[in-house]
Amino acid sequence: MNNSGEETIEMAKADQLQVEESSDGSKSTERGICYYLVTILSFLLFIITCPLSIFFCLKIVQEYERAVIFRLGRLLPGGAKGPGIFFILPCIDTYRKVDLRVVSFDVPPQEILTKDSVTVAVDAVVYFRIYNATISITNVADANRSTRLLAQTTLRNVLGTKSLSEILSERDNISHIMQTSLDEATDPWGVKVERVEVKDVRLPQQLQRAMAAEAEATREARAKVIAADGEMNASRSLKEAADIIAENPQAIQLRYLQTLTTISAEKSSTILFPLPINFLSRLIPERGEGRKTLSEQNQESKF
Repeated sequence: MNNSGEETIEMAKADQLQVEESSDGSKSTERGICYYLVTILSFLLFIITCPLSIFFCLKIVQEYERAVIFRLGRLLPGGAKGPGIFFILPCIDTYRKVDLRVVSFDVPPQEILTKDSVTVAVDAVVYFRIYNATISITNVADANRSTRLLAQTTLRNVLGTKSLSEILSERDNISHIMQTSLDEATDPWGVKVERVEVKDVRLPQQLQRAMAAEAEATREARAKVIAADGEMNASRSLKEAADIIAENPQAIQLRYLQTLTTISAEKSSTILFPLPINFLSRLIPERGEGRKTLSEQNQESKF
């Protein structure tokens, strides 16, 4: 920041020296007797009407302002005056105040056709300041208005070479390109562009719906892949657990008791007790044994 401030100060001094040299050179060639005669008469008028003329000839500019003085339509040597008090001669001197503070303005939304033939509306904000009051008055009619119009055309020109994806993802790069381009173009006007920011990119409604549908489909596909991976991992874990339980038959009984403990902790009115098939088969007699028992009973009844 300090280096950039020193550079702008040096540039301002160089521009002021150029203006002074041109004004001094033209003074020796163009200023004649009438110029000096009118100046002397104005000074005498100031002395005659003093001290009343002091209220009209002494001017004050603020710390953030500079005054560019013209005498008989010509720029006075020495550059801009201020801050503080300065003196002007009555009737022949005119001056214009220039504000050196940073000015911000919104660039109106611009309808732009991108590189991939998509129409978008983009707006931005620009921060600039006048670093040389003299050339901002002598080189351009209205530095503020000219900078605003140039910012609009620069925004269209820069974004016209970008695709929609680049506009949405490379805002910092676009802002830097715009700031550099504007700074180079406004340098002869005594204007320093401090910062450019792209505010909003407005897409058509149909394009917004298409992008939303594409993003939703992508999320659903990703969710299905994640669910499938989870099921695959769960099946592998179940297979490993089944292999471990198969190695020791008592493990299934321990798992059964653990399940009953979990169920009993909940407030449920019905509890199902599954019984192993092997246990039930022991309680049911075989068919041959049942018939033999009945025949034996009949024979015993005959005797």
